[in-house]
Amino acid sequence: MSFWAVSRGGTPPSKVVPMLNPNQRQFLEDEVRYREKLKLMARGDAMEEVYVRKQETVDDPLELDKHDSFYHTTKSLLVLFQIMGVMPIHRNPPVRNLPRTGYSWGSKQVMWAIFIYSCQTTIVVLVLRERVKKFVTSPDKRFDEAIYNVIFISLLFTNFLLPVASWRHGPQVAIFKNMWTNYQYKFFKTTGSPIVFPNLYPLTWSLCVFSWLLSIAINLSQYFLQPDFRLWYTFAYYPIIAMLNCFCSLWYINCNAFGTASRALSDALQMTIRGEKPAQKLTEYRHLWVDLSHMMQQLGRAYSNMYGMYCLVIFFTTIIATYGSISEIIDHGATYKEVGLFVIVFYCMGLLYIICNEAHYASRKVGLDFQTKLLNINLTAVDAATQKEVEMLLVAINKNPPIMNLDGYANINRELITTNISFMATYLVVLLQFKITEQRRITQSQA
Repeated sequence: MSFWAVSRGGTPPSKVVPMLNPNQRQFLEDEVRYREKLKLMARGDAMEEVYVRKQETVDDPLELDKHDSFYHTTKSLLVLFQIMGVMPIHRNPPVRNLPRTGYSWGSKQVMWAIFIYSCQTTIVVLVLRERVKKFVTSPDKRFDEAIYNVIFISLLFTNFLLPVASWRHGPQVAIFKNMWTNYQYKFFKTTGSPIVFPNLYPLTWSLCVFSWLLSIAINLSQYFLQPDFRLWYTFAYYPIIAMLNCFCSLWYINCNAFGTASRALSDALQMTIRGEKPAQKLTEYRHLWVDLSHMMQQLGRAYSNMYGMYCLVIFFTTIIATYGSISEIIDHGATYKEVGLFVIVFYCMGLLYIICNEAHYASRKVGLDFQTKLLNINLTAVDAATQKEVEMLLVAINKNPPIMNLDGYANINRELITTNISFMATYLVVLLQFKITEQRRITQSQA
């Protein structure tokens, strides 16, 4: 094509720049560096400033366990998920070429999850039948009682989505856990120091206990505030509310751990920059940072269905509870029953705020804060190879932004809070307009 264009007096077409994924780009960079090293070796020059990514080796599983502090500090939440039958992943025996965390449909953890789910579903079906029967056979109920029924009936349906939303993504969750295990050992081999998660062990235990205590408190408050909410109904809602709380705790712990790992990596990078010829270490730090960014993306991919369902439940419940409380206050004034609806609203919005806020802080610590420390490096005081590595690390951060994404469904950040609030306000305005119009029509007919 170029020869044909030049022979006819035209301009040859420009070269098409290929679009490479991170693995292809890494392979291309290693090939270029390897050729540069061969040229230097042929000329007999020194080659300390040309580095190639080290080949992947099979790590000792005992060493992986030794340095897997994230698993040991957060094991209580993993065991709680296994007991509740929410995420039946398991720890494999320490055998080479076998991932430390696995998921199998024939494992004893899955069998236990099926048993617990069957018992829980039996109670849920009984409560659901009672609530639907009362909702259908009592058309003269007050509006706030009907709203209560709609909210708690919708919560019961989350139980039926558990196998599809959680168990089906068990292999992806195991991949995420193994990424954490391998990352910590790789960090130790690169920097010479492990990642320390301060106060994560007591925090995880506290969140496990608090998740169930909050579930009990919410259900008992609804029992006392609703006259038709029987005590045995609460046994169907205890595990459902506790599951929502535990998933919020899981998100908080992982986002906190991402920030700790990013801080440890930036501190190690600052120490390396002060040393002599830090280019080789910067190459390994670049790959560590890319692995950390991929881990953040894997978190959203592994739990995409659960947190997607989570956001939908929060959105629906908040709109119905807010509309029901405001409508009932307009009709009959404020009573203790509306307090229960406001408790549900604040609870749902609190969960949404924690998830979005922690994702925002994790993305900022891994992305913007790390990038700012790189930009503050005085490049005139380092050699050319180090300057090139710093520039390549900045390009890697720009090309692999640490975004918490639910497998393409939504980005989890503070913008999601404002988006949800704006949608809720729109729907509430429309519903209240219908309510006010209906009230005026009743008043005119009575007059």
